[in-house]
Amino acid sequence: METKKIVFMGIFIALGLVIPTAFHYLLPGSGSVFLPMHIPVLLAGVYLGPAAGFIVGAATPLLCSLLTGMPPLLPMLPIMFVELSIYGSAIGYLYQRRSLGIFTSLILTMLLGRVGAGFVVLIMVHLFGMNYLPANPLVYIWSSIIGGTVGIVIQLILIPVLLKYLKGGITGELGVKQ
Repeated sequence: METKKIVFMGIFIALGLVIPTAFHYLLPGSGSVFLPMHIPVLLAGVYLGPAAGFIVGAATPLLCSLLTGMPPLLPMLPIMFVELSIYGSAIGYLYQRRSLGIFTSLILTMLLGRVGAGFVVLIMVHLFGMNYLPANPLVYIWSSIIGGTVGIVIQLILIPVLLKYLKGGITGELGVKQ
């Protein structure tokens, strides 16, 4: 990876630590509603591509959990680790490599990430006996969509706006779809 991508990955990871921490400080318990960690990961995938998006998506919840305790190690860290890793890589692939529009890429990415999260929930319930989670992963997926509706709407508005606003900046240098 080139140096600029690595630097931007660090910036997106840092944003993925700072933004959720600020949300939790200002609005305790608001993470599952506003989904503040998702925005830097989605932006990383859009700007830096699928590989860098995957790394940012994997590193952000892991580092945030270790440094701040959010998300909690169990059950949320494994769920968010998979979900955000899929987010970063999927949006990078769909938007940059498949040349899908930003809204289509966002919606498909959000669905893929939640399916991945549901699969982790399935494993946690059936292999590790975490019966306090929904036994049916579709219930988890649906409840995460309903509970995160505000965050989803924010992402659908904010990511395209930031993408349009920033197109002339780092995107040209990093080979992002113009």
